Amino acid sequence: MNTQNLSHAKLLVVKVGSSLVTAEGRGIDQSALNNWAKQIAHIKQNGVDVILVSSGAIAEGVKRLGWAKRPTAINELQAAAAVGQMGIAQAYERAFSQHGLHTAQILLTHEDLSDRTRYLNARSTLKTLLSQNIVPVINENDTVTTNEIKLGDNDTLGALVSNLVDADALIILTDQRGLYDSDPRKNPQAQFISQIAANHPNLTQMAGGAGTGVGTGGMYTKVLAAKRAALSGANTVVASGRETDVLQRLSTGESIGTLFTSELSRVNARKQWLLGHIQISGSVNVDAGAEQALLHKNGSLLPVGVVRVNGHFHRGELIAVLNESGAEIARGLANYSSAETAKIVRCHANEIADKLGYAFEDELIHRDNLALHW
Repeated sequence: MNTQNLSHAKLLVVKVGSSLVTAEGRGIDQSALNNWAKQIAHIKQNGVDVILVSSGAIAEGVKRLGWAKRPTAINELQAAAAVGQMGIAQAYERAFSQHGLHTAQILLTHEDLSDRTRYLNARSTLKTLLSQNIVPVINENDTVTTNEIKLGDNDTLGALVSNLVDADALIILTDQRGLYDSDPRKNPQAQFISQIAANHPNLTQMAGGAGTGVGTGGMYTKVLAAKRAALSGANTVVASGRETDVLQRLSTGESIGTLFTSELSRVNARKQWLLGHIQISGSVNVDAGAEQALLHKNGSLLPVGVVRVNGHFHRGELIAVLNESGAEIARGLANYSSAETAKIVRCHANEIADKLGYAFEDELIHRDNLALHW
């Protein structure tokens, strides 16, 4: 993707903040949600998939419960989130239905995305929803977590989701224009920054400052999210959600807000992550046909090409791929455990369900989760 704009993006993750979703805490702003749904529907018509990460559940719950302000007690925050989620889900479904689109609510925690098995399950679910032309609406599962609520970290969640699905870009819509070289509330001479490298050494210093009273973020968490997204090869835009047709204009390449650029391509970032791990959980040996498919045809590793399973590994763990001579030619994330893999060795994709009674994927390791040793 051209680092100057998002016009070449095919998969976007869009995060919207609490103050935008709930009109500064007054309750769900249905007109704002309708506007974003209209823009996303237009983007999707141009062949771009969109995943929405939405804040606002706690703020909406506080309003529905009639509380004067956001509480600090964890149990009260969790109760507010539980109540607010109902309204958020209904409001998004109502907004997107006007454009013939269905939505799906997905509640995640940071732990879901750090555990490799749950990571792959979430990834598979999201990919399936996108293939069915459904707009996933993701929020942190605030009703069962504690640290995530205290961090108020849906900006980071947006970055983690971007990594999860290999998004081209993360768009963070907020109540601020973007990044300045210093706090414009304190320095009238602060200069707006339209583009900056996500690994710029002074980035976090520029972003100092707290968030609004409705959310708990601020430019600092958005900068950290941009840094995290950049590690997976995704660019990030932080822009005002109140800018007219902001999503449509960004998707056509217009410069709005601040663009944080990644120096890594998505493929190189994924390979770097996979090859950078010293410890592997096990390995498989493959035949000559599978070796050729991996090394020269950009193929996935299918069970039919596996001849032997070595060691003990779980679904989602990193394993090595060895040729018939025992030399490592690749490594990647296994879609099946060692016990499951042993049962489907030499099997074609359509035989997996017969052997196991279920099937996660057709591949043992998908090419997106596989890095080659050249």
